[in-house]
Amino acid sequence: MNDIISDIKVLQEETILNLKNADIYQGNHLILKDISIELNRGDFVYLIGSTGSGKSSLLKTLYADIPLNNGEGQIVDYNLRKMRDNEIPFLRRKLGVVFQDFQLLMDRSVYDNLNFVLEATGQLKSNDNADKIQHVLTRVGMATKEHKMPFQLSGGEQQRIAIARALLNDPPLILADEPTGNLDPHTSEEIMHLLEEISASGQTILMATHDYALLLKFPHATWKCSNGSISATVQKTL
Repeated sequence: MNDIISDIKVLQEETILNLKNADIYQGNHLILKDISIELNRGDFVYLIGSTGSGKSSLLKTLYADIPLNNGEGQIVDYNLRKMRDNEIPFLRRKLGVVFQDFQLLMDRSVYDNLNFVLEATGQLKSNDNADKIQHVLTRVGMATKEHKMPFQLSGGEQQRIAIARALLNDPPLILADEPTGNLDPHTSEEIMHLLEEISASGQTILMATHDYALLLKFPHATWKCSNGSISATVQKTL
């Protein structure tokens, strides 16, 4: 029994993201300076701040769209400072990214949207792909929607498909950039319940948001980008 408890504790404390003294740039412009942050497996953390405060630049740095040139950065076992271009696709297979505008391919069915991602990441076994797609659709409550076209779905359903897409490779970390930004309050709450379920299963979520009402209804630790730095609220309140 003690061994099982020890294994659970190690799993819970597994570091997924660690930045130390990192500078975050947008082009040549320094956005965030001397940032030190850490995420462990299963954490759910909000990223807040005004427009232009650095939220999106930080997320882009984490999925290697912007290089990290100053400081240290480890994410899902990859070193952001030493990241080579040919390693970026492998990093992104271990990350799930969810966007505000869904970014679905409107001329393809739900199934083909998800299968496209699997094929693009080198997974070409059709039977395995079908099983993976059915698994993630079931997980987000969309098991019967695989043959629908995106334009036949509501905004909330499209975001569920986008979340399913992010889950395809069972990533340890999900980066969600304003995932409720285009949704009404009721649908936003449904998406939040889904994200909390995903986090409870052991996957880490870093969610950028402007919707402070959600922080009150679904309290979690919060990182605030302001004046070129990040301040952390570790307790589950604002």
